[in-house]
Amino acid sequence: MSSTVIVNIFRFLFLLLLQVVIFSRLNLFGFLNPYPYILFILLYPVNGSKAGLLLSSFFLGLALDMFLNSGGSHAVACVTLAYLRPTFFKFSFGISYEYQTVKINDRLSPERFSFILISVVTHHLILYLLEVFKFSLIIDVLIRTLLTTLFTLILCIIIIYLIKPGKQ
Repeated sequence: MSSTVIVNIFRFLFLLLLQVVIFSRLNLFGFLNPYPYILFILLYPVNGSKAGLLLSSFFLGLALDMFLNSGGSHAVACVTLAYLRPTFFKFSFGISYEYQTVKINDRLSPERFSFILISVVTHHLILYLLEVFKFSLIIDVLIRTLLTTLFTLILCIIIIYLIKPGKQ
């Protein structure tokens, strides 16, 4: 097994464990729950297997759904994010994505920030739309999406800087 596969397996298990043990228990103001487990999808290698990303994203969401008893909404949101990830890369990075020279865990730049922001907003919007599943509560969904996105975005940036590899 290559080191990339081992790192991805470790990242999968570590972020799932963090989400279930710590972040799922956080409930600020009654509705703010951060979801930094999506970093697994965001930090997956650009030149990695697309099928591997979709499959592992499904299992990540499914595992979280089983732990949180959320009925499949995390699995749908994760698979959708994994499917749309190349589009978000192209939008944020442009030609750099075509040459596969993108690394998310480098210094925070406007391109990286926009990629993370678009990804988090998409994931949270899908997640909350599926959780509520009522059009009459669309304002509540948008407010929860906005506030939870801000909280998750801050946590994701902090985690990226904590796990960032040192300079060689």
